[in-house]
Amino acid sequence: MKRRLITFWRIIHAGIVNFIRNVTLAVAAMAVMVVTLTIVLFSIITNATFINTIASITNKIDISVFLKDTDTTAQTQQLITRIKKLPNVKAVSYFDKAAALRQYVLQNKGNQQLLAAINETSNPLPATILIKPIDLNKIQDIKNFLGNPDVASLQSDQPSYSGDRKAAIDKITHATDVLRQIGVITVVVFTFICALIIFNTIQMAIFNRREEINIMRLLGASTTYIRGPFIVESVIYGLLSAVFSVLIINSAFLASSNALQASSLGLLDINYANQYFDAHFWQLLTIQLVLGIVLGAVSSTIATRRYLKFKTK
Repeated sequence: MKRRLITFWRIIHAGIVNFIRNVTLAVAAMAVMVVTLTIVLFSIITNATFINTIASITNKIDISVFLKDTDTTAQTQQLITRIKKLPNVKAVSYFDKAAALRQYVLQNKGNQQLLAAINETSNPLPATILIKPIDLNKIQDIKNFLGNPDVASLQSDQPSYSGDRKAAIDKITHATDVLRQIGVITVVVFTFICALIIFNTIQMAIFNRREEINIMRLLGASTTYIRGPFIVESVIYGLLSAVFSVLIINSAFLASSNALQASSLGLLDINYANQYFDAHFWQLLTIQLVLGIVLGAVSSTIATRRYLKFKTK
């Protein structure tokens, strides 16, 4: 056991020494890896921000169903029960004529002309059912139900919903999908480039140490002992690149919130993105470290297997 620990420490030490020796070559590999990990981190934060924006807007959207004054209480309750059973319905609220009037007055308390006009007449507002959908992409299912003849006969007017908010949701959803696709493609491309650069960096390191490696093999050094330092060297690339990527994102948020005094950048809510980054800092850092380690270790393992021509058992 003690011997294994000593061997492990020697591999780690040799990997650190290799990193210092090849620091010039390491800069290129780390630069591309930093870009790759930064794109990954930014994509995660952006996706979470868009999801939050969509959810906040979705909560403000509802469908209003206006009932006839001649509808009985039993008909109204039966309709509410049927609506609640629809799969895309999140919540249902009912306002009778008096409650609808109070809601109208509350919403228009700043418009004295409207309030004066409605006070001069009897309550013209119908009883209303407010429906909150779960998925706006399936809102047509609710509309189809409300358009059924037996349901439509209970309504005084056509149902209405916040069309402007629905348009905003569609816009954000489309932008999220496009950015997600662009992010995936970009990450794949930079990951390939990053792996290729690490691959070539390890190849050059092996070439520079070929005589030393040959001597080690002649002396009976194991495959793991020879390959280990190269893998450790690549893992160091990944660890440092992960830390740098997190620092870059953190600096970007600080610049946007302090220097630019920006709360949003187009559809991106910078304030929420910053809060999400702070709240999930350690989870995001862990993800970056794991990705960096895996990318470096896998690339160097493939490189050493190919160029050292070890037999794997």
